[in-house]
Amino acid sequence: MARLTRAESQARTREQLVATAKELFLAEGYSVTSLEKVAEAAGYSKGAVYSNFRNKDELCLAVLDTIHAEQATMMSESLTGAETVEQLLTAFQSWAERSIGDEAWTALEVEFATNARHDRALRHELAVRDKAIRDAIAGLLDGHAERFGITLPMPAGDCATALLSLGIGLGVQRAIDPGIPVHVLPEVIRIFAGNRVDRVGGPPGIEP
Repeated sequence: MARLTRAESQARTREQLVATAKELFLAEGYSVTSLEKVAEAAGYSKGAVYSNFRNKDELCLAVLDTIHAEQATMMSESLTGAETVEQLLTAFQSWAERSIGDEAWTALEVEFATNARHDRALRHELAVRDKAIRDAIAGLLDGHAERFGITLPMPAGDCATALLSLGIGLGVQRAIDPGIPVHVLPEVIRIFAGNRVDRVGGPPGIEP
């Protein structure tokens, strides 16, 4: 087997540290998980952590980036092949049922955001990521609106902000009470699409 280059070795180390930190942060929480613990669990020295990340905050940002990318891939795969608005919403709801309100993920996002409230630089990093997510949602809304001849009730960016805010709030609620239904989110998208919600409080119907 060919020997790894220095860059390849460092990339592998970084990948393993992020994977280990993700597992520990989700299982035990951000605050109680030390860099020493991450290093030991990954099989590296603490120095190896600092050669890849300036501090634990930077490592957690990398973990959140990984989680967001995984969720984006899961959503994209769920929506692949949908040919109608109803199929898209059904696929989206399937993803939402699996992901929104995941207790460990939600707790990590909330804990880290709370931890960042007194750190302007860290808040900026989170804001940049939040905007990227909103922009991605707006792009999806614009693309599907054009595809299906839908006129959004407000600019796509505002729709994206509303949907992300609802999704975050719903995620926190479902982390507390998993019995809270997730279908309210696709119902709002139906409203954006100009379709009628037939039944309040249950899975809605949709007009052609």
